[in-house]
Amino acid sequence: MFDIAVTSLVSTLGYLGIIILMAIESSFIPLPSEVILIPAGYLVYAGHMNFFLVFIASVIGSFIGSAISYGIGKKLGRAYLLSHSKMFFIEKEKLLKVDDYFKNHGSVTVFVSRLVFGVRHVISLVAGFANMDFWRFIGWTVLGASVWNLFLISLGYYVGGQVSGSVVNYVNLIGAAVVTIAVTVIGIIYMKRRVKI
Repeated sequence: MFDIAVTSLVSTLGYLGIIILMAIESSFIPLPSEVILIPAGYLVYAGHMNFFLVFIASVIGSFIGSAISYGIGKKLGRAYLLSHSKMFFIEKEKLLKVDDYFKNHGSVTVFVSRLVFGVRHVISLVAGFANMDFWRFIGWTVLGASVWNLFLISLGYYVGGQVSGSVVNYVNLIGAAVVTIAVTVIGIIYMKRRVKI
């Protein structure tokens, strides 16, 4: 069975709690969304919460956390690295290449990153640091978060009271598969561009 204490915590905190926890999850703090939304999905199944409101709360939280991290990356991280580039052995030309990468591939990178634990916690900082257009970043962040959050809530709902560690492992396998496919696609695109050059 999934941790009863976690389910009880989500139930006690309610929709506002989901917003806060998902905002933390979408920041640079590595709080797994699986720990929040699978129990929330179970609570929907049990009739204690509303599926639509849980989903909306989760997306709002993802938006808030990602926007804050983006702002930190853009205002503080970029300025700090640029002013201390020699200390970190980073050439400004390489920083500009990161900007170019996000201009060309930022959308797919942000979207895929929202589906992968660990990566989703830092992608907002990197996007802000790379000066990715804010609204384009937010659009792909919300889209990616919506897909992932909907999946987790649905998983908790349909599995009901039988959520176990094996389900969490299954979720992790899906994340690994997404990363593998994304890296392969990006690699093929990169190689094609190199050949043309």
